[in-house]
Order: sequence, then structure tokens, then C-alpha cells
Amino acid sequence: MRLRRLRLVSPRTSKVGRLTVNNKCMLFTRRLTRMQLDLNLLTALDALLEEGSVGGAAARLHVTAPAMSRSLGRIRKATGDQILVRTGRSMVPTPRALAIRAQVHALVQQAQHLLSTQQELDLASLERVFTLRWHDALTAACGADLLAAIHRQAPGVRLRLPAESGTDSPELRRGEVDLESSSSLPTLPDIRHRLVGRDQLVVAVRAGHALTEGPLSLERYAAAEHLTVSRRGRLRDPVDDALTTGGYERRVVVAGPTAAFALQLAPDTDLVLTVPDAVTRAARDQLGLVTLPLPLKMPAIPLYLVWHRRHDNDRAHAWLLDLATDTVQALFARPVNSPLARRD
Repeated sequence: MRLRRLRLVSPRTSKVGRLTVNNKCMLFTRRLTRMQLDLNLLTALDALLEEGSVGGAAARLHVTAPAMSRSLGRIRKATGDQILVRTGRSMVPTPRALAIRAQVHALVQQAQHLLSTQQELDLASLERVFTLRWHDALTAACGADLLAAIHRQAPGVRLRLPAESGTDSPELRRGEVDLESSSSLPTLPDIRHRLVGRDQLVVAVRAGHALTEGPLSLERYAAAEHLTVSRRGRLRDPVDDALTTGGYERRVVVAGPTAAFALQLAPDTDLVLTVPDAVTRAARDQLGLVTLPLPLKMPAIPLYLVWHRRHDNDRAHAWLLDLATDTVQALFARPVNSPLARRD
């Protein structure tokens, strides 16, 4: 049998189709391999420097003394230093060990904090910006109370309160919004939700409006001119669907983008506004509007707080969610005969 002679290729050459190795790359890789220490080895080094003995470090980390001796050998090889040297019956740290002891301990503490699933939340030192995209009426109703509660507990936390988008957008999934309000259940599996309250629709008109004289019937309600709230500018909403089912039609003459805009128009016009009760109660009172019961049976409006599942183990987000829940639920629990009660 005739053997073919192999031709060696210089590692410094590079030709298409031939395996080449760069000497500088190999040298860098060897150095990187020597420098790499896994977290267990770093933890062992910290224990050795703190305890000053192999036996003490082994007991601290719940491993055997031979296993700790092997770890010390690996540390010596990686660092090029003895770390601990025997003097009589005890061991003393080398100058290099004394120099790095504090830094090693800090690194281990940081790694444990980073990888721990039970991290402590220090609200007093928390520095974070949260983005809450809520319905404008909800923000107006309890935004100040939420901000005050946040600053009492975590003065370093700041809030961004952007306006609601005119179209459904994926900001929650992209991480651009931390907590959103919604009147409908999310349909995506990665979006979490919490029901925080249910609101009822009421009718708001200016003082002296014709509808305030006598009981408000369905016929009188439908015959009036109406103002609706729609971020998309729609002139029809579920109230119109319910009226149509009962054989009635109302005339919507204007659609406002926000509840605040619609409420501001009501005192100076004869327009009739149908709004959620709890979240607009304070604004109606400030504007001197008269609140009347809606002469139409409508289901309660659920209010959800929704967020992305990326925050499932985020303690700061969980704190914000609980605080927001308490603030919103306090709004719904406010008694009717309070200073912010309806003007019937």
C-alpha cells in the first residue's frame, strides 16, 4: 500500500479550503482559559480567605476537606499565587491574598444578589423609572394619590404617564410600558392581569339642564344630544348598541378623545355625557356637573391592571402593582356620601 505524504501548512498562511490557525488567537485563548474562574471557585476563594484554613472553608461551604484542597490547588494554578501558606499548624494569607480579599468578597456578594430569586427590595434606595399607560380619567382620579404613596415609600422612583395610544400597540411586550389599565381581558398568553374594580355608567349634565327636571326616562335620554369619549373618534359605543336593541336611537354630535376633554365641554353646552362613575366623580364635582342615573341597564365596566410576564419575579414591579391596586380600589370603595359624591 502506498501512503500519501501529508503536507503541513504554516499556521501563518491563509488559503481557501485549508484549515488555518492564527498563533495570536491561540495565545489569547490560552490566556483567557487560564483567567476564567467559575463562580464556585470564586466562592471557595472567598471562604478560604475569610476562614484562613481549608477545614474552616470546607465546613462553611458544606463540602469535604479534600474537595476544598482541590479547589485551593485550582485557585493557586489560576492566580499563580499560593493564597494560603502553612506556618506551623496554621495557614496565613499571602500579600496577594490580603490585597484581593475585600474585592473577592464583594464580587461573591454581588453575584449572590444578582442570581438570588429572593432579593430584598430596599425601597428607600430604589432608583427606577416606571411607565404607566392608564386611561386619562383613571390617571386624573387617582394619579396624585398614587404618586404621593410612591414618594412616601420610594422617593427615588419616577413615573412616566404617556397618553393612551389611538391604536392597540405592543408596548407591554416590548418593555416600553410597565403597567397598563384596560376594561377588557388581555388575549395574549404572555400578558398578566389583575381585576381591581368594576364601575357603573352614569349621566353627567350641566346644572340647570332640562334633563335634571323630573325623572330621567329612556325616551328623554335618547332624544338629547350626546357627547361620547373615543380615542379613535368613534360616534358609536356600547350604549348605542343597547339602545338599538330596545328600539331607540340617540344622536351623538361629537366624540372627544379623552374623558377630561368631554367633561370640560359639558358645563357650557346642553350635551349629555355618559361616563364611568367612580373614575370621573372628582372631575364632575369640580366642574359642578349634575349626575343622573342612566335609564338603561348596562353591565358593570371591569377595570384591569395588565403587565407583561417578564415582571413575574420583579419585586419592584410587584410593589408598584400592589400600591396601584390599593390606590385604585380605594377610589372604588369611597362612600357615596363623601365630599366627592355624585350630585343627584
